[in-house]
Amino acid sequence: MALTNNDILKKLRVALKMRDDDIVKVLALVDFRISKGEVGNFCRNEEHPKFVKLKDQVLRNFLNGLVIYKRGPREDKRVKPAQDEQSGRGRTDIDGPDRGEE
Repeated sequence: MALTNNDILKKLRVALKMRDDDIVKVLALVDFRISKGEVGNFCRNEEHPKFVKLKDQVLRNFLNGLVIYKRGPREDKRVKPAQDEQSGRGRTDIDGPDRGEE
């Protein structure tokens, strides 16, 4: 029996000790708006009349939001070149150490 998106959400919810409002906050981190009631419907038993199948888009956004929730926002990893004070041109570590004018 394969895991459904609903099963994955339920298992992560239990493992991370999250409540419905925590899941709503995680989804808000990636600008995905959802109500607490909708989250509850995803976590219901499949036979329940209010059960809603969790779509891939919601699970994907939840996982992306969870990364931000646990690690913090992504930092820009690009290296900005330092300005050479005399010439005004950008200098990177590729240029080598600053030896001054010869």
